[in-house]
Amino acid sequence: MTDLIAPHGGELKIRYADGETREALIEASASLKDWDLSHRQLCDLELILSGGFSPLEGFMSQADYQRVVEEMRLADGTLWPMPITLDVTPEFADTLTPGESIALRDPEGLLIAVMAVEDIWVPDKHEEAEAVFGADDPAHPGVHYLHHQAGAVYLGGPVVGINRPQHYDFTHLRHEPAELRALFEKWGWRRIVAFQTRNPMHRAHQELTFRAAQRAQANLLIHPVVGMTKPGDIDHYSRVRCYQHLLKHYPAQTTALSLLPLAMRMAGPREALWHAIIRKNHGCSHFIVGRDHAGPGKNSQGEDFYGPYDAQELVARHQDELGIEMVPFEAMVYVEEKAEYRPLSEVKPGETVLNISGTEFRRRLQEGLEIPAWFSYPEVVEELRRTHPPRHRQGFTVFFTGLSGSGKSTLANALMVKLLERGDRPVTLLDGDRVRKMLSSELGFSREHRDLNIRRIGYVAAEITKHRGVAICAPIAPYAATRKEVRRMISQYGGFIEVHVATPLEVCEARDRKGLYAKARAGLIKGFTGIDDPYEVPEEPELRIDTRDCTPDEAAQEILLKLESLGYIKN
Repeated sequence: MTDLIAPHGGELKIRYADGETREALIEASASLKDWDLSHRQLCDLELILSGGFSPLEGFMSQADYQRVVEEMRLADGTLWPMPITLDVTPEFADTLTPGESIALRDPEGLLIAVMAVEDIWVPDKHEEAEAVFGADDPAHPGVHYLHHQAGAVYLGGPVVGINRPQHYDFTHLRHEPAELRALFEKWGWRRIVAFQTRNPMHRAHQELTFRAAQRAQANLLIHPVVGMTKPGDIDHYSRVRCYQHLLKHYPAQTTALSLLPLAMRMAGPREALWHAIIRKNHGCSHFIVGRDHAGPGKNSQGEDFYGPYDAQELVARHQDELGIEMVPFEAMVYVEEKAEYRPLSEVKPGETVLNISGTEFRRRLQEGLEIPAWFSYPEVVEELRRTHPPRHRQGFTVFFTGLSGSGKSTLANALMVKLLERGDRPVTLLDGDRVRKMLSSELGFSREHRDLNIRRIGYVAAEITKHRGVAICAPIAPYAATRKEVRRMISQYGGFIEVHVATPLEVCEARDRKGLYAKARAGLIKGFTGIDDPYEVPEEPELRIDTRDCTPDEAAQEILLKLESLGYIKN
């Protein structure tokens, strides 16, 4: 393992084994328990091993974790605002004892690192959410991940790297901290201002970064996140191609592009502080903190999670010990009379301000509307139009949910025929009974197995939607949380239209073609939805249909009209 002295203080710790140590660890790993890393864990581990998370030498101990949560400091007092822990299932944790080592593998089974487990504990996730994110609010993507995706038990301990995580995309733009430092030295760059982004960059971003570099008298590093960002963000492949187009509009030899495999938490002020430390480790001397840095949007009450300049204020308070200088920036707006971008505070009374929000930009993309040249460069817009077409060319999923016997399958079949009659997209029907037979035949009807069955349906539907087809799903799907998970899974690729088939229980039971309700009433079937297991009624489906009030043909026509009003089909 190698340590490099960082030019802005501290050590850049690179945690990869070499030579005999590496071979010995590979041999020993065959007898170790394996943990398959999630996407976020793999991102975290890559930056621990490369030195991007220096001074961390592994996943945090309980003492480090607790002080980070409470005070934004490691146990030794070093400034560090974000918990970095290995979350696992209780079942896996129960097989471990402190002092043993485990093998950390990527999803394909490649051995990435060996971890010496020092601490095993159950965290207070409510406390963590309040401290790190400012609220234990499920509308926050970081909080939702914490409660619904992260494991219930945390492991802490040092790691030693065996193999670097494999990336096959944009390899010429992926630089570990030591590599980036070496490039800066080779180019003669002594002052470097870094720009963090998880979105496509438009002309306002270009103007902001250009001014920031001028103010700092520094070269510019565009350093976008290509690990995990906010659910629903534009994929990093499209974004990187946009950055490459934009790079041509900066003065030659002043600006570089490098990709950061970071899993964002969207933690606002704490995240800004964390991002600054990471850029210091990559050799930067300055870091741009803009308006609402790493903010996730609105909370459950419809208010912003963080104030627009909370992040700047927190970074400023720790400026002296950070080892990297903040370049604060406010929102940039286009002044029509001057035909240029300016900070909002520099706009004079009477001047006309033009601005397009991210939401409005996405709407224009979805509807194929004009995007003015003052907002973005034509080649950037063309790239985004190519990868994010208007809604009538996107895929979508119609997800029927309702009690057994409510008429889901009948409506799904009627809708499928009408969409096939149109002939503008391939259509796939994922009926509940058919899926149970072909994809989930080994599953029972426990809550765990029902959720797994719905997730499988969601995964298949997401793949169909991603490839611009139509998926029609017709399971019972009784649990609201699982339906929301499927909605998130699919919505990142296209449309998700939930149709609650709201036929009352007594009507469904009277139909009872398969005799299932009678068996459930007799106690022959346990955990039957609507009898001895709940059906959680959707609160805000796109459509609610009671099959007592309409024929299948009429219901299918109502769904087509909804799809047309949402822009997914055109007459």
